[in-house]
Amino acid sequence: MSGKPRLHYVNARGRMEPIRWLLAAAGVEFEEAFLETKDDLKKLQTNGDLLFQQVPMVEIDGMKMVQTRAILNYIAGKYNLYGKDLKERALIDMYVEGLADLNELISSNFFQPADKKEEHLASVMDKAANRYFPVYEKENRKDKLPLKYKFHGFAGSRTRLHRGDRRCYKSGRYAELQQPRTQ
Repeated sequence: MSGKPRLHYVNARGRMEPIRWLLAAAGVEFEEAFLETKDDLKKLQTNGDLLFQQVPMVEIDGMKMVQTRAILNYIAGKYNLYGKDLKERALIDMYVEGLADLNELISSNFFQPADKKEEHLASVMDKAANRYFPVYEKENRKDKLPLKYKFHGFAGSRTRLHRGDRRCYKSGRYAELQQPRTQ
């Protein structure tokens, strides 16, 4: 396959959304092939297109890539959104993995008993505010990374995003959505 990347997933955000965001940040146009029925998924599985029999799957550069983080790493590397050297990649990975931990904390609220949800969410939000978000705020004030890799609250004055930015936005938005709605 050559040309535009082709994304295979259900018509939902889910695990494909960060891939869409990263492609958009790179300025890459892509096509989507939505799986609308179980038969659509079965066809990909039967054809041997899905290494682990699950989506998301992205056709890019002659490959049929699966596993969200692998896809993100490939796209970030291909479009220079993953640091200029190994040290910068390691820093970006630390930020991304920290946010993955935060997302797991937030997600765990779904599995709490109804009478514990509010208390658990308060604990998660406390950790987000006091453990995770200060790391990103501190990095925002530092000048250790070149401007285009410096963490500026998703984009700020930096000229380009990196793969950690979309993860930070997703985590912040995810935490926001867990808050009870007020009318």
